[in-house]
Amino acid sequence: MTSEALERLRQLMRDAGSALVTFSGGVDSALVLAVAHEQLGARALGLTADSPTFPPEERALAEQVATQLGARHLIIGSNELLSEGYAANAGDRCYFCKSELFTLAQDVAKREGLDWVMDGTLVDDLGGHRPGLKASAERAVRHPLVEVGMTKAMVREAAQALGLPVWDKPSFACLGSRFPVGTRVTLDRVDKVRRVESLLRGFGLRQLRVRYHELDGAAMARVEVAPEDLPVLVSEGIREALIGVCQQEGFRWVTVDLAGYQMGGLSTAVKAS
Repeated sequence: MTSEALERLRQLMRDAGSALVTFSGGVDSALVLAVAHEQLGARALGLTADSPTFPPEERALAEQVATQLGARHLIIGSNELLSEGYAANAGDRCYFCKSELFTLAQDVAKREGLDWVMDGTLVDDLGGHRPGLKASAERAVRHPLVEVGMTKAMVREAAQALGLPVWDKPSFACLGSRFPVGTRVTLDRVDKVRRVESLLRGFGLRQLRVRYHELDGAAMARVEVAPEDLPVLVSEGIREALIGVCQQEGFRWVTVDLAGYQMGGLSTAVKAS
């Protein structure tokens, strides 16, 4: 089934003729870019938006993967934090982020003479509250993985078969996702979260989130890691380093979520009693 879907993806790219792929360095967009490059060569371009909510480690990985693929790759500056709709974080933050990304992508595609803008949306991403999908629909962005019926499991299987180094990379969402709905997203707050997450990445943790909460006007960091990694956070040296960087960044409390990492872990905001 996966091999058949992969062949359909190859045919889709051939039929498309040319494509700009919005490329984050994650497995989904990496598969789209890999197949686009395979089938279209110089008529395929990966575009990575470098913004304050995109950690430097993720940018470096995107560059590394594009280089390994041999694909054309462009990094362009962006800053969704300048959008009041994004910063206000009223529940539709992703709409404003994707609107900026796809507008930039359309401009580059037009300049490069490329017919389509594509992204890494897959079947699992459909349904529910997805403001980003509205932004893509408004700009006629194609979702090739959806068009060929690929799920996350199929994407990982295909990526592994193609030898993509990120085939098992944990899902990543922009740093704006660390803030509960209604909590304003600012550059200073994003930088605080980024620096704490960078520390944890440095300890070899892969699946992690540092959630930002406000209680009685003070900041609290709620750390989520994979359940099997929970002992790492309280091991000698790491616990002290985590507390130290959190305090340095102005967090009054440092907590660890014993439930471990959960996708959509801010669906229920923490409130002061």
